Formats: sequence, C-alpha cells, structure tokens
Amino acid sequence: MSIQALFPTLVYSARLAPPRARRLNPRLRAEARQLEADDVAGRRWSQHNYPGGYTSYGSASRMHRVSPTFASLARELDRHVARFARQLEFDLTGRPLAMTDCWVNRMGAGGAHGLHLHPLSTISGTYYVATPRGAPGLKLEDPRLERFMAAPPRAARGSARTWVTLPVRAGMLVLFESWLRHEVPANRTRTERLSISFNYGWF
Repeated sequence: MSIQALFPTLVYSARLAPPRARRLNPRLRAEARQLEADDVAGRRWSQHNYPGGYTSYGSASRMHRVSPTFASLARELDRHVARFARQLEFDLTGRPLAMTDCWVNRMGAGGAHGLHLHPLSTISGTYYVATPRGAPGLKLEDPRLERFMAAPPRAARGSARTWVTLPVRAGMLVLFESWLRHEVPANRTRTERLSISFNYGWF
C-alpha cells in the first residue's frame, strides 16, 4: 500500500532579524499614521470597503516606490521571496519576481478583512508592524474546499485541516501564492493591528 501527499500548498513564515525590525517598525508605524492622516481618498475608500480600520490599498498601493522606509522593507522582503520561490521550484529564467504593490492596513477594534485572494499576482504576503496581544491571525483556506463532494466532517489536525489560522507577531512576515484565499477575523482587542501587505508579480 502507498499513500502520497500530492499537490502541497506551501506557506512561508519568518521573522525579520530583530535589529532590522527594531529600526524599521517605529518608522513604518509613524509613516502609516501620517499617510492615514493625509489620505482623504483612502479614508473614504476604507469607510466603504474596510470598516473598522484603514487601508491604503485603494489610494496609495505602491508605497515602496514613494517612501525610502517602505523601500527598505521591500529590500528585506526580496530576500525572503527569493527563498520561497526556490521552495516553490519556480523557473524564473529570463524574468525576475518583482514587488508590484505595497500598502498599509490598520485594523481597529472590531475590524475584519473578508475572504479574498490577490488576482494577477504571483506571490503575496504581509509584514506585521504592530500586533497587540490577542490580535487575530491570518486565516487560510484549503484551496480544495469548494471541490469537496459528499465528504464527511474531518476531525483533522495539521495539514489536513480545511482552515488554518497562523498566529502573527510584530516583526513577522508571511508569504503565500496569490491564488490562496485568506481572511483576517475580527480584531477583538482595543488596540490597533498594523500590517503592510504586498504583491510580487512575474509577467
């Protein structure tokens, strides 16, 4: 008898080196606050699309091109994305993976982010700047879930679960292929959860 685990879904998580995170995070937090204060269009967009928080996704989604601080973060992320691409066995001959989008997310008390994916991107991820104790993690969906037919409930642990929530901490980053659906449950704390999300493309 032989049982094989085929078609694995890989998710990468790592921490920035503590000295780098200590240098970057206060600057990222300060710039994110200033961006929100200045970004009238983004605040208006967030009222309709990101209740309970603020995101610059609809207004300032290429922060790595306009801010030296975000560009420094992008250089750190490039190394991790290259490692993840090797694990995915991507053939990047003749064309590199490059960051295409980078934006701010501030999730206040009660804020949540519904189930979604990142179309037209290759690798997506999030870097966590501030995560209060009890803040929600990143919830990932088994990509086969919509194809399960006549399947009984699973008393599953580990990789057999249909939903996995990764706990997140400041200084941590998570990478995944952009087709993987994910969400962020409601923030039940009274303190903001601040993160930087990004996409890398190969096209």
